[in-house]
Amino acid sequence: MRTNKYILLAATLFGLSSCGNKKGDYDASGTFEATEVIVSSEANGKIMQFNIEEGQLLKADEEVGCIDTLQLYLKKMQLLASGKAIASKSTDINKQIAATKEQIGKAEYERKRTENLLKENAATQKQIDDIDSQIAVLKKQLEAQISTLQRGNASITEESSAYEIQVAQLDDQLRKCHITSPICGTVLAKYAEAGELATQGKPLFKVADVQHLFLRAYITADQLSQLKLGDKVKVFSDLGEDDRREYEGTITWISDKSEFTPKTIQTRDERANLVYATKIAVKNDGYIKIGMYGEMKK
Repeated sequence: MRTNKYILLAATLFGLSSCGNKKGDYDASGTFEATEVIVSSEANGKIMQFNIEEGQLLKADEEVGCIDTLQLYLKKMQLLASGKAIASKSTDINKQIAATKEQIGKAEYERKRTENLLKENAATQKQIDDIDSQIAVLKKQLEAQISTLQRGNASITEESSAYEIQVAQLDDQLRKCHITSPICGTVLAKYAEAGELATQGKPLFKVADVQHLFLRAYITADQLSQLKLGDKVKVFSDLGEDDRREYEGTITWISDKSEFTPKTIQTRDERANLVYATKIAVKNDGYIKIGMYGEMKK
């Protein structure tokens, strides 16, 4: 098995050299890849609608289907009705304490009138003291009444908040019943159909961003010192026979580990043949396909 790996490495390096002689010198070769996303179901239920086909271009956040939401919707309506019933129990404090305030106002007016009579010796100090006592009692009653009503309203508010949280949870579950594409891309595979039962985590479709591809190419240890992240390079797509197209690419990733080489190699000549994977971002004009061979030149 280890011998076959050495043969594969030798064949790869020989292929790089021979291709360079036929089609022009280049620094690395590989295949084009895309950012692929497998979209899975976030809800349980029957798939009511799923209108996508392989090869279809989707926009980011575009809705492509939905899962049955009837039971969730009915539960939400029930919670909303219960929340309204609880909210209707809230007390209007100003209306409830209006009568007590009016009594306090009348008592204060009566005190002023009695105080004027006292100045004319038409009333006694005891009458004023009795009125002061009455006003004090009414004010304490008002404070107690306000405190009781506020506690009652606070309890109702907390209960209403609990219903609002449950409604928000249902809204989140309802949103997850809508199947959307997380990225702008092309549908590569469809794993489910309308009418099937979906469960959380079940794959529904695969989408890939084919407008922005990556060439996964391999460079030697000697080339490693000549390249860095962000470098602009030339990328060539192999369309078959002698047909190639040139693109501008940007190096976005260089592996920190070598591939297809044994760990025991220590000689200088053999170390120079270590191969490192790189990713070169390329904007696709529609001609490049996933899996197509490509080449890179510094």
